[in-house]
Amino acid sequence: MLNKNEIEQLINDQKLIENFIDLKTQLTPNGFDMTISKIFAYDSYGALDFSNNERVLPNCKELMPVERKPGENLGWWDLQKGAYKVLTNETVNIPKDMIAIAFTRSSLLRMGAFTQNGVWDAGFSGRSEFILIVENPFGITVKQNSRVIQLMFGKINEISEGYRGIYQNK
Repeated sequence: MLNKNEIEQLINDQKLIENFIDLKTQLTPNGFDMTISKIFAYDSYGALDFSNNERVLPNCKELMPVERKPGENLGWWDLQKGAYKVLTNETVNIPKDMIAIAFTRSSLLRMGAFTQNGVWDAGFSGRSEFILIVENPFGITVKQNSRVIQLMFGKINEISEGYRGIYQNK
């Protein structure tokens, strides 16, 4: 796994991560904290098959954050128990000799919520999406740009062909 200095060097030299809010705050000793740009609620079903020929991605409705103080430029989401899709502010550009995995930040776990993430494949480039699960029966409140997951980067043997799925460059 890469450490803070190695991640920072790749950010500066190869744009490993772009569109971050504050590099000093988001870099951790062994990862990078990703932040919330948008939250969506699911409003239809999904379907998955082996070939993805019959895959159906569920429709989602964007939840609008609410300002708590007049003139505040960042709003809050009041989330009840359930599953939500989250879009990050940051864009990642994973080289072909690296993957990334994410873990829920412990502050979120202590509130009764967690995330589910896929692997960021070698060669993937784009904004990241993940699932936020709220289990706290009283819900949670989340402010825009909150740090919710920590990406960790690992080196792999370089591959000849990187990620080519439908989420590339989104």
